[in-house]
Amino acid sequence: MDRRHSDASASLPRHPSNASLSLSSGSQRKERGAIAAQACDTCRSRKQKCDEQRPKCGTCQKFNLECNYREPQPTKKDKTLVEILDRIKSLEGKIDTLSIHSPLVASRLASTPTGVAAFNQLHPSLPPTSPGILTPLGAAPTLLLSDAPETVPSLRGDGQYGYVSSVYQMLAWPVVRQLLESTQSKLCLDPPAFVQDSPALCLGLLDRSQRLPVDTTGSDAQGSSLGIPINPPGTISLGISDLTWDAMQQLSKSYFDTFNLLYPILDRQSFQSETMALVFNNGFDEEMASTLALLVFALGEVAIAGTRGIPVHVFNGRPSGVKGGTASRPPGLTLFNEARRRMGFNLADCSLENVQIFALASLYYGSCCRHLEFWRMTTSASLACQALITRSVHLELGFPLTGLEKFEPIVGLPDFSGPFNRDDYLGNESSHFQEHFASQIVLRRLLVDFHNTLSQASSSPSALASTALPLTAFSDSPPRDPLSHATIQQLALQLEQWHGMLPAALKWPEDNPSAFPSTASEAYDPGSGVGHVPSHLMFSTDLDAPPAVYPYVLDLQAALLRARYYHVKYLIHRPFLYKALHHPDVVTHEDAVGVATCLRSALRWPVALSPACARKRLMPCLFFWTQNLLGVLIVLRLSERVPLLRRVRATLCGERFEIEARETVGLCIDWVRDLRDVDAAAAWAWGIVKGLYGLED
Repeated sequence: MDRRHSDASASLPRHPSNASLSLSSGSQRKERGAIAAQACDTCRSRKQKCDEQRPKCGTCQKFNLECNYREPQPTKKDKTLVEILDRIKSLEGKIDTLSIHSPLVASRLASTPTGVAAFNQLHPSLPPTSPGILTPLGAAPTLLLSDAPETVPSLRGDGQYGYVSSVYQMLAWPVVRQLLESTQSKLCLDPPAFVQDSPALCLGLLDRSQRLPVDTTGSDAQGSSLGIPINPPGTISLGISDLTWDAMQQLSKSYFDTFNLLYPILDRQSFQSETMALVFNNGFDEEMASTLALLVFALGEVAIAGTRGIPVHVFNGRPSGVKGGTASRPPGLTLFNEARRRMGFNLADCSLENVQIFALASLYYGSCCRHLEFWRMTTSASLACQALITRSVHLELGFPLTGLEKFEPIVGLPDFSGPFNRDDYLGNESSHFQEHFASQIVLRRLLVDFHNTLSQASSSPSALASTALPLTAFSDSPPRDPLSHATIQQLALQLEQWHGMLPAALKWPEDNPSAFPSTASEAYDPGSGVGHVPSHLMFSTDLDAPPAVYPYVLDLQAALLRARYYHVKYLIHRPFLYKALHHPDVVTHEDAVGVATCLRSALRWPVALSPACARKRLMPCLFFWTQNLLGVLIVLRLSERVPLLRRVRATLCGERFEIEARETVGLCIDWVRDLRDVDAAAAWAWGIVKGLYGLED
């Protein structure tokens, strides 16, 4: 595809600092060699340089000629991306045909050992296991689920396979409730009330002092510094009066090289040549251009401070992954307050800019760990987008859907077929943000389909009716449970196909989430002497060493894609864990293999590894990762204390599981501890983690 090369000086306002934007002649020739100019037909026929202005270039304006631009032809790389996206999208259709009533093959399971007897038969060298016992490590069995009716709810209302989507719901599992109650003295809270009030505590509904300050003076705010060499990022906040042309360029570049590669919300060329030039020449007023610009500049501050700023605290000599500002005054706050002062003037507009404003505001709230505000802005962006599409007037947080998902067939997947700004072209060559973004969209759609399938099967009347019989009745003939092993395996196969169809630059060995992609690429090389990471690994479990430095936000893109994959795989197989915890007498060997897959999928998610965890302010949906890492800590703790799970760990999880499980526990604890001072959700999670693992503040 011909890529439009933007001549920045032609579209920027006249300003002395523009001279600093020019590239050296050598680097300019190199870049132009890689990016073909998108000249109009007139300039192309005259074989002269085109300034690429729209709707008419300078030559056509001068001679009053018709100015036409050809549609850019896709390159081999773009054709490959479209083909990959088409193949990945075909997986969605397969989900629709998946029957949620697929029973286990009776002939296959009739001869399969079940329950505790299966483990004692398959692994006679290990000590025999008793069913349903929850014991502390190194202690004799003392608690039996069946002997604790006062503290453990009845299991008869639950299907053998229980599926829940959120950690909050998992906290209501009988065995998890029992685990919390066993640490009640350390939690200093009543477990039932603790679980019931957890969403309100996490979202700050019970303490509205968590709101961001509204002043715009910046007198005691902390953020990023630009143009003040003696002050490192994270010490002085910028106000409108500080927004020189150089500062605007630096802030906008920081935003587009980070946040916009993770979530392509704005067009860089349009923003820099039109929006930014407009506000610089005319000043900041109440129009949407000013609001958009201020939000971009605020997020640019977050990007700079979140990468190079002063850590908010240091624990045992290790700097926090939350950098810049404080819990109450995050970086970019002064500029963000100026933006939200103007947002009220455009609340009811039905325009693309309106959608972008809400989406950018949600990103800022997310970087500040204001999760309720993040959800409200995301919902507003979705409703504004719906209004834009129709021209008429959930999953992680459990909030209502906006209805935008109904228009998914109309919107389709992004194909990135339009012309590129030069910086975005170079950014995509280095980080493959197009493929990352599109692949995460498909993975998210698969997760929603999986969630619907598992939820419907788990709540099916036939699944509940099967529990009306004594558990012993299932030992020889397993029930026809609609949420069966076959159903889960079909979902797992869909996920494996998604992984297998990833572009080579994104694909990694499934058994090693820290490895480099399958194809060697200079973009993934952090360079000699820059940061620390083992030569054969992209991510490191050593959080004390200086983090490796990759171009743009490549580390975050790769970490998010991989961690979401393992999170989906973990969720798909978690019903096996529920069955092993609550119905151990009817656990088959296949169920045990499913438990092992669930446990292995919970290990070493790259978002918790270095260098990704060192830039938490730039990571989208911190709430999502905090809650799910808490769930991992609970599951791994249960796997230490429930004998049946201990035997699964010892026999089916592989020889490196114990080492990697200990690493994962340390990484997850560090994640929660690092965020607890700036995030109410992490502070709530820390209360549970501290009790489960006997930690001190």
